[in-house]
Amino acid sequence: MDRVIFNPFSPVMLLLLFGLFVLFILAIVVFPILFLSAIGATFTRLGFSWWQALVILFLILIGSFINIPIRTLTSRPASPVYDRYVAMYGRLYRIPQPVSRTVLAVNVGGAVIPVLISLYLLYDSVIISGGYLLFGLALVGVGVVTVVTKLVARPVPGLGIATPFFIPPLAALIAALILSVFAGGVPGSSVIIAYVSGTLGTLIGADLLNLHRIADLGAPMASIGGAGTFDGIFLTGIIAALLA
Repeated sequence: MDRVIFNPFSPVMLLLLFGLFVLFILAIVVFPILFLSAIGATFTRLGFSWWQALVILFLILIGSFINIPIRTLTSRPASPVYDRYVAMYGRLYRIPQPVSRTVLAVNVGGAVIPVLISLYLLYDSVIISGGYLLFGLALVGVGVVTVVTKLVARPVPGLGIATPFFIPPLAALIAALILSVFAGGVPGSSVIIAYVSGTLGTLIGADLLNLHRIADLGAPMASIGGAGTFDGIFLTGIIAALLA
């Protein structure tokens, strides 16, 4: 007798579908939780308590949606080429149509809060070390990351300033590991130097030192610390401090 009910999928297809389902669950649930946990652990290594880390993380997540406009630049795009994709440092960028005005803004979660944390750590480093030793070492780290980031930053017409994702955190990590040797055994010196140098060094090297180029790129918005034209300030500090 012929079967009336049968399985339309082969065992291999069922395994493939199950694997895709597991990857989907990992992508939307597990990976974000691990990422947020790593950020929280980084802030605790910087000397914050867990509840303080949760508050900071909450403010950063909310602040990432807030861009504060600070001025409008008259754009002078160099070429009318648009609606195309450009590969830069392993990332694919879509180039929009050039505009005549560029709004320069600062992202609260990606720039304002990380900078405030860095300034607090610089102030607190004087108390921790009992002098200006750790403070000075952190500033040296900022200078190193600033120079490295400035050298690798590249303007992308229609978009903004692009930097390779891994170089600023790596520069901050190496600088922190070397400079912490001269910190005289101050607890957490490498983590503090890594976060401060990664955050402020990326801000200065990639963003502030390239502001004069923004008007020539024809980007609709340049958000310092945002997910658009400028990014990486927050993640650079976090990754460098987590690995230090």
